[in-house]
Amino acid sequence: MTDVLIIGAGPAGLFLASELRLAGIDTVVLERHSRRPGFCRGFNLNARALDLLARRGLAGRFIGEGWQVPHAAFSGLPVTLNLAGTHTDHPYSLGIPQTRVEEILEAHALDLGADIRRGHELLALQQDSESVTATITTDEREYQVRAAYLVGCDGGRSTVRKQAGIDFPGTEATRFSLLGDVELADPEALTFGVTTGPDGAVFVVPRPGYVRIVAADREPPADKDTPVTLDQLQAAVDDALGRHVELRAARWLTRFGNAARQAAEYVRGRVILAGDAAHIHPPAGAIGVNIALDDAFNLGWKLAATVRGIAPADLLDSYHTERHTAGAHVLANTQAQALLGDADDRLGPLTDLFTRVARHPSGNRALAETITGLDTCYDMRTDTAHPWVGRLAPNLTLSTEAGDTDLATLLATGRGLLLDLAGGTGIGESAAGWAGRVAVVAAKCADHPELRAILVRPDGHTAWLCTADHDHTDGLHEALQHWHGSPLPTPDRSTASIR
Repeated sequence: MTDVLIIGAGPAGLFLASELRLAGIDTVVLERHSRRPGFCRGFNLNARALDLLARRGLAGRFIGEGWQVPHAAFSGLPVTLNLAGTHTDHPYSLGIPQTRVEEILEAHALDLGADIRRGHELLALQQDSESVTATITTDEREYQVRAAYLVGCDGGRSTVRKQAGIDFPGTEATRFSLLGDVELADPEALTFGVTTGPDGAVFVVPRPGYVRIVAADREPPADKDTPVTLDQLQAAVDDALGRHVELRAARWLTRFGNAARQAAEYVRGRVILAGDAAHIHPPAGAIGVNIALDDAFNLGWKLAATVRGIAPADLLDSYHTERHTAGAHVLANTQAQALLGDADDRLGPLTDLFTRVARHPSGNRALAETITGLDTCYDMRTDTAHPWVGRLAPNLTLSTEAGDTDLATLLATGRGLLLDLAGGTGIGESAAGWAGRVAVVAAKCADHPELRAILVRPDGHTAWLCTADHDHTDGLHEALQHWHGSPLPTPDRSTASIR
């Protein structure tokens, strides 16, 4: 038995396990593969993902190993999207192998006490009103795990999603591409980036000791799962360029399409979906790992509070509401990028329009924030009108009695945060019923003297704030109760003093 059973030890599953363990939730992670694959799917953490990781004190572990690129990827346009000036603490994309991202996340989850089992595959699941029972198989035995909740982080072909009977509507792939991690017999035969030939284009990405090549698969087999061969990739490259470029020493060969699907429900009873199990989309924009981390970060604190029995009745449902909307936006923008990258002359006017928008500084910034998720804004169910409400709170520099700190550091414990920035307002006393769930910190913020108080959810999003122009308690209790449940009774201080 366990509190939460996670199926899949990819980025979503590992980050979620860390979030749950941070809250003291018993967590087991099962991964059907006995070891991490020898190839790497992606090489990118975007600005939004780094901002989220920073709210747990983790970003530095990744930044120290990666290389920084001051722009965001956007397919199909001849314009670079500059991240300078966007709403982020990390105005760059970080080049780092997904395999390394998973290694760092796994080490963190293990340090926090997660139980991670490799070579354990989900066969079936059944749920009732109180729990989920999963049947698991290994090379040696078959056994069952009973959990209060089960989370499917097991990829686009999710067994969890299928077993739970959750619909996966969307569009089938209409175009396919071949991808190969190979060596060039002549390293000078292709330049990095896009090389256009008489009958197509080839995309080349440099990797340590090899290159990643992407070319159109014009004659995919009836069974799209048929393994790709080096000869097929060689033919696709030669056909596109109209010349022979010798490829050799293939490390990984695969095929991908432009299918776009999204689970109809992210939460069904006690079964939950996150990452690719909840959505698949074209790879344009290199967003896959990043949205998986975003799902896990949004879900972790909500699921932990639900397991502990302190969550408002609809808190877990808000995971579906917020992340399903965000997922739909990702599907839309990746599909748009895939279309812009198509060699269809009819799309020329659309490409021209987007190019002109992207060349305008404000348009460039807006597109950069949209495709990286930096514009993510959740409905906080409050009448408070301020541009920060619903968005990831800036990493405010703060002065406290204990010394200088910042907002991200104060969020590292995984609790909600109420900053009293005016002093003598009674903010701390008004939130006493939520002690243990929400940390109350008195501080000064020299950069924003107009702020009196701000309530930040455990995932860093601003739930409520007030400025010098508003009553300091207006809406605070409603926000606390909406996100953190009913207050606990507070001791009667006068009675306590008499005793």
